[in-house]
Amino acid sequence: MDINFKPLEAEDMARLEPYFQLRSNLTCDSVILESFLWKEYYQAEFAVVDEKAVLVKSFLHGGHQGALPICRKEDMAYYFHLEEQYFNEVLGQDFNVLMGDEPGIEALNLAAGTYDITELTDMADYVYDAESLRTLAGKKYHKKKNHVNAFLKEYEGRYEYRALTPADKGTIWQFLNRWENGKSDDVGQHLEGEIVGIHELLNNLDKINAKIAGVFIDGQLEAFTVGSYNPTDRMAVIHIEKANADIRGLYTFINQQFLVHEFADAVLVNREDDVGMEALRKAKQSYHPIMMVRKFSMQQKR
Repeated sequence: MDINFKPLEAEDMARLEPYFQLRSNLTCDSVILESFLWKEYYQAEFAVVDEKAVLVKSFLHGGHQGALPICRKEDMAYYFHLEEQYFNEVLGQDFNVLMGDEPGIEALNLAAGTYDITELTDMADYVYDAESLRTLAGKKYHKKKNHVNAFLKEYEGRYEYRALTPADKGTIWQFLNRWENGKSDDVGQHLEGEIVGIHELLNNLDKINAKIAGVFIDGQLEAFTVGSYNPTDRMAVIHIEKANADIRGLYTFINQQFLVHEFADAVLVNREDDVGMEALRKAKQSYHPIMMVRKFSMQQKR
């Protein structure tokens, strides 16, 4: 089969990005930056087919994993079965999809009994109303607003929010080292994979379409965030958000300011999943999501 997978590199991003905009998709996987940040963790490879679709293959837990094709909705069934054929004939294994969104799976029009489809309850994405997170208006955001006001009062004249550039790479690295050293030793592979992805991003900032910002206090970086934009759904995707947890209101402040300054046109905000971690779940729920975007794994039955 004439499908040539290759590892995702920074130089590929500009060519591949338009394919991600060919259909509505409210998951964090709707933007290419998500794939780039986790490419080492998942050993992700991509193939462009017919200049109409991007197929994705990864290697995790000792086996190959597939993904829903990145293409127009009406082309999904064709390219899904093309990758299925590749898995069956070239790799010699059943096709499986690590994670797929519900509308994407529905677009495949699969025959009954051909796939086991399982909801990944810990991987649902939290999606919010962007204007609510920009303004923090209303009773349900009263505590968040109080945290921000406390931050502004405590650090008046001492803080600076600004977009970050490749020139800030060393400063970001220093912050990440401090942040990581403050975590327990049992953070696990997921966090390690995230840090690897951030370093890969920082090494290629000049080649990648990403929004990055930070908050400095007394000249020292104390919070750092990374996002990208899904123009099809007018949705900001917040991939990374790290802050000094000892500074009251800092997490809420950078969350708010990032949307105000970098994503003023966004209608929705995807703040990704909680990977089953209770502390993350509580934090994400405290911002009052307007929807949870479900994801599913798929396993071929033969």
